[in-house]
Amino acid sequence: MDERVLAERLITYDTSNVEGLRAAAGFIKGWLEAREIAVSDHKYGEVFGLTAEVGPSEGPTLVFHGHYDVVPARPEQFTPRIHGDRLEGRGAYDMKGGLAAMMCALHDLRDQSDVRVRFVCVPDEESEEIDQRTSDLLVKAGYIGDFAITGEPTNLHVGVQAKGVLALRIMVYGTSAHGSTPWLGDNAVLKAIDVFRRIESMPFTLESSELFDRPSVNLGRIIGGDAPNKVPEECAMDVDIRYLPEQDPGELLAQIRALPDVHVARSFIWPPARVSPTNPYVLALCSAASRLTDGESMSVGRDGASDAVAFQKAGVPAVEFGPSGGGHHGPDEWVSIDSLAVYRRALVDFARSVPRQFVELPVEGGLA
Repeated sequence: MDERVLAERLITYDTSNVEGLRAAAGFIKGWLEAREIAVSDHKYGEVFGLTAEVGPSEGPTLVFHGHYDVVPARPEQFTPRIHGDRLEGRGAYDMKGGLAAMMCALHDLRDQSDVRVRFVCVPDEESEEIDQRTSDLLVKAGYIGDFAITGEPTNLHVGVQAKGVLALRIMVYGTSAHGSTPWLGDNAVLKAIDVFRRIESMPFTLESSELFDRPSVNLGRIIGGDAPNKVPEECAMDVDIRYLPEQDPGELLAQIRALPDVHVARSFIWPPARVSPTNPYVLALCSAASRLTDGESMSVGRDGASDAVAFQKAGVPAVEFGPSGGGHHGPDEWVSIDSLAVYRRALVDFARSVPRQFVELPVEGGLA
């Protein structure tokens, strides 16, 4: 039942594509079923969400929530490597290491009778799909509880806030001309870069909050031009804005639309995550983690968007909590092997500490 070995196996699946996602889902299901944990698979298009459950059918219910998809990487990044305490490979930190520890914790809690634990695992946390998310669909299907933990990497801190997402497809138009006489045209690519510079210097980018020192603005993709000897007349760019929980994405969108030369072709808003740091479940989780981390566990804000929002929209307080490491979405992604064991133990200790009276807490003890 070694969480490191399980994490290594999960890393070997290239879950940035459908084939790898289907293979990994089969492995996860088989691993749990081999340990007498019944698993349900839920097909959405060509991929599967997975759910499982251990513990009693009544009483407090916790949700262990994670994802097994990853962003694309070079083929060699799907071969796990160990250097000292580091397990390296695509998804090691985000979040196959945490997922492995979570699966092991689920097994550790299989035979106890104090708390029900639901395991919810999705294939599309990293997806660009904006119309349908598996986490939302499973929550709507009733796979919820009294408290949810999304196992995103947090360095063993408890993430009580996460930024929201304002994703924009912006079209910029110019005038074509021959490449030998660019002064006769109006280069849409150059205009697009200027538009982006104006967006990233807007006043909202200088704002801060209690847990965040700034929002973020990233130019993720730019597509323009159809011939090297022609001044491009059209350019599309995808801008990813991670806004603060206190900011209004509608107002930000209106400010951007008001800029000259900006034509917003498509926008997507994902709300920020917020839960009260004094929520009893949050305090109990912080306490369980602190006992294993020399008191270093604390409530923090997370720069990335969070699937915890799916639970929060359903009225379930939810946080991000995961192992230590670094480099997620980068070429040198790694997770601390020692932290995987600590994370697994923290999940188990927290689940065992949850008293039944938590279910009867007033609503104000939940979301912030």
